[in-house]
Amino acid sequence: MHTKTIKELSAALHSKQVSSTELARHYLGRIEASGHNAFLHVDPELTLAQAAAADARLAQGTAGPLTGVPIAHKDIFVTQGWRTTAGSKILEGYVSPFDATVVDRFKAAGMVTLGKVNLDEFAMGSANENSAYGAVKNPWDALAVPGGSSGGSAAAIAARLAPAATATDTGGSIRQPAAFCGVTGIKPTYGRVSRFGMIAFASSLDQGGPIAQTAEDCALLLNEMSGFDERDSTSLTPDQGNIGEDYTRDLNKPLNGLRIGVPKEYFGEGLAADVEQAVRAALDEFVKLGATLVEISLPKTALSIPTYYIIAPAEASSNLSRFDGVRYGHRAADYKDLQDMYRKTRAEGFGREVQRRIMVGTYVLCHGYYDAYYVQAQKIRRLIADDFQSVFRDQCDVIMGPVAPTVAWDLGSKANDPVANYLADIYTLSTSLAGLPGMSIPCGFGGAGGKRPVGLQIIGNYFGEAKLLNIAHMYQQATDWHQRAPEGV
Repeated sequence: MHTKTIKELSAALHSKQVSSTELARHYLGRIEASGHNAFLHVDPELTLAQAAAADARLAQGTAGPLTGVPIAHKDIFVTQGWRTTAGSKILEGYVSPFDATVVDRFKAAGMVTLGKVNLDEFAMGSANENSAYGAVKNPWDALAVPGGSSGGSAAAIAARLAPAATATDTGGSIRQPAAFCGVTGIKPTYGRVSRFGMIAFASSLDQGGPIAQTAEDCALLLNEMSGFDERDSTSLTPDQGNIGEDYTRDLNKPLNGLRIGVPKEYFGEGLAADVEQAVRAALDEFVKLGATLVEISLPKTALSIPTYYIIAPAEASSNLSRFDGVRYGHRAADYKDLQDMYRKTRAEGFGREVQRRIMVGTYVLCHGYYDAYYVQAQKIRRLIADDFQSVFRDQCDVIMGPVAPTVAWDLGSKANDPVANYLADIYTLSTSLAGLPGMSIPCGFGGAGGKRPVGLQIIGNYFGEAKLLNIAHMYQQATDWHQRAPEGV
């Protein structure tokens, strides 16, 4: 059963071919036998209780399309019963008294939580090597990183440890791990999915979204995830366009006449030949499906890295100030006074990358540097967003290109080079800075032996998720990259 998509599992549950309890036990067994370090906390008793409730709804005829389907939650979403650590020692053992809105909505839909999955600490990283609980291994190649920060979510889907997973994207953390693990993921328009109960990294950038095997699966998940939430001050309201949608409505719409913008900046120096070859082949497939390729320019692309790494750390330094050892989480055992307790608690609880970003963020927000760095970065952010609007207005309907310059790199190979990790996000950061929706779909393989996946990035205009999912679904009907699984799965 673990090779089936969400749609197929839903059909099997509703036709009584399998029960939710049987399905949950099957996945729990796979998780226990797995060596990928994708899951941080599993509680079979809680999972099976949810499965029994789902079976009752199925028997009563009150089940929805996702009732009884298992799901894994990135350990950045707070959950009742399951521990929430954000991949950090500073929250080790923490159990939230409430569910995040995203978790609550899936629970209301009758989905069954399998557990919490690994991530870079506080979602800060591109390789899932910054987790305080060890790196996740890429199911396609145990020597490779799975991408980050949602590496646990992507690896769980690739290894068929779960059919669905929640994830978050601040600068590419849904799209890049989805690409590295050969699965499908979508980052919605900023504000489309509630951030309530999602532990904050950079509040003006963080956005939740789903990872699954197919675009159709992601559409089914986004149906439940999206929508206005009055508890989230950054949630877009219905009059701003954030209304309940059926993202499956246009999945089979033909692509005749679709104008695909191909940014020349995404195909220049630094792009690996194997990645370019796979992406170019995918673009050719879209031409066969009736689309037209248009060369475009996004001239501020190179500025996205310095802009992001001023804005994101600045917001992180503010958001993470709450972790001080006073209210919850880790507290240093030996200290002289309050200031010493703060200092030792944060030094012991935060990893190197989190400390680095807090220090950078604090620096750029300091008096005398705020105007020179933070304010200027916000101005450039607006120019980056304007670049996208210019091409969407005059030249193309969607934008396509690589998700990352290379396939997944070897575990540990960039661990001591944070800049190299930052550069890996060159093609995803600008989309996040502009608040646009973007997704990754598998489109081939590269690397040594040709066994590391390549992802195609599709970027749309605001509230263009249904269009992106339609485009991805039609590609997946014409190709089989999304159906391929790691050896032994």
